[in-house]
Amino acid sequence: MANILITGASDGLGRALASELAGAGHQLIVHGRDPGRLAGVAQETGAVAIRADLSSLDEVRGLAAQVADHAARLDVLVNNAGVGFGAPGAGRELSRDGYELRFAVNYLAPYLLTRLLLPALRRSGSARVVNVASAGQRPVDLDDLMMQREYDGVEAYRRSKLALIAHTFDLADELAGTGVTANCLHPASLMPTTMVRESRYGTIDSLEQGLHATLRLVTDPDLDGVTGRYFNGTQPARALDQAHDQAFRARLRERTEALLLARQSP
Repeated sequence: MANILITGASDGLGRALASELAGAGHQLIVHGRDPGRLAGVAQETGAVAIRADLSSLDEVRGLAAQVADHAARLDVLVNNAGVGFGAPGAGRELSRDGYELRFAVNYLAPYLLTRLLLPALRRSGSARVVNVASAGQRPVDLDDLMMQREYDGVEAYRRSKLALIAHTFDLADELAGTGVTANCLHPASLMPTTMVRESRYGTIDSLEQGLHATLRLVTDPDLDGVTGRYFNGTQPARALDQAHDQAFRARLRERTEALLLARQSP
C-alpha cells in the first residue's frame, strides 16, 4: 500500500486515477482547487483532501507543508493539475504572482512542489514522480518566458509542457541512485475533460486510455528503477529535441530558480 499525492484530482484524469488507486487500497492525498468537487472525490475515495490554487506559489508552498504534515513518507507524486489551451480567442492571463498563467500552473507549480516534497519522497526508498505532460510541445523562448511579445493560449500550453518534460529529465539525473525516479507522459490525446471542452476542440481518445497509461507509470512493477523517460501513452517516445538539450535545461533551471526566489514570501 503506497502513499500517493495526486494534484488536480477533483476532475477528469486526476479524479479517475484517484478512484482507481483508492480501489486498489492505496492511501491517497488529493489536491484540487474547487472545494465542492474536491470534497466529492475525497468522500468517494476516503482520501485526505487539500485545497490549493496552484497559480499562487505561496499556496503551492502551503500545499507541500500540509502534505508533509499528513505523510512523512511519500511513495508517488503525480503532478497532474494543469491549465489547458483556454477558450478560443482568450487573451493572455496571469497567475496570482504575475507570471504567464500556463507557465505558472503547468510548470512552475509542479517544479516547486516536487522540490519541496523531495525529503518525503527520499524517505520512501523507491518513490516515483510522474509528470503529466503532452505530445503537444513547442520550444521555450528563454528570452520571453512570459510570452509578452506574442501570445497564443495553445502555444503557451505547449511551451509549458516542454518545460515540464525538460525538468523531468533534469530531475531524473539529479536523483539517480537515490531510489526516486522521475518520468513523464502524454496520457492520451484530447480526452473528454473540462479543459478540452473549454478549448472547444473535439475529443480524440477516451479518458480510460489516459487512465491506463498514467496508472502504469504509477504502479507497474516493470518500471521499478526506470527513470528519465517520456512516454506517449504506454510507449517510450522521444520528446522535442530542446528537452534533451542539457545546456538549455541548465539555463531553464537557472531562470526558474530566479522566478521562484522573486516570489518567495519573507
